[in-house]
Amino acid sequence: MKRLATSILLMASVAAAQLLGQIAAVPAGSASAPPKKQEKPAVKKEEKSSANQLFGGEGPTTTEIYADEAFFDSNKSMGIFSGRVKVTDPRFNLQSDKLTVFISKGENQGLERAIAEGNVGLVRDRPDPNGGPPTRAIGRADKAIYTAATGDVELTGTPRVQEGPNMHVATNPDTVMIINQNSQLTTHGPSRTEIRQQPKDETKNETKPSPTSTPSPKP
Repeated sequence: MKRLATSILLMASVAAAQLLGQIAAVPAGSASAPPKKQEKPAVKKEEKSSANQLFGGEGPTTTEIYADEAFFDSNKSMGIFSGRVKVTDPRFNLQSDKLTVFISKGENQGLERAIAEGNVGLVRDRPDPNGGPPTRAIGRADKAIYTAATGDVELTGTPRVQEGPNMHVATNPDTVMIINQNSQLTTHGPSRTEIRQQPKDETKNETKPSPTSTPSPKP
């Protein structure tokens, strides 16, 4: 029994000595806690960069739709609005009798396409590169289709667009007008363009000579 107890005690002493030797061999500052703290910022940095790529450095876009009646079909990811429809969006403002919107499926859901019908009125502003007030384009048509992927608005049904005092009018019901996201207009089909200029007061800045008596000739 004494030999058995002595051998057990000897084995325990050797194991303890080996454990203490391993701990002493590990250099200071190589504990497992500090590497974990260094790994966390790297993960957050990757998440932040992926978010910037996803949103392009800009915040999300909010589209507000006002109407008297609304119907939603989640299976088709669409909504139908009717009765004094009004849309406010950072990209455009729109009003119509009826509006059908299609929402993109997947993780990044948003407005994919919108179809406005009946007494369509569209307002889109083009920013001034020199920092002045934006140029406003007002479009009217029987039907308008907005595509989010391109930012284009297609006007059909005898469309017409007014920019300032100038007017661009379709002369055929089949004429199609497209306003892009920079408020640039392209027309496919017959049209008429009215360029109006305000009359200039030519005498406004002229200096009129004051009536004076003609000097008498010297003798």
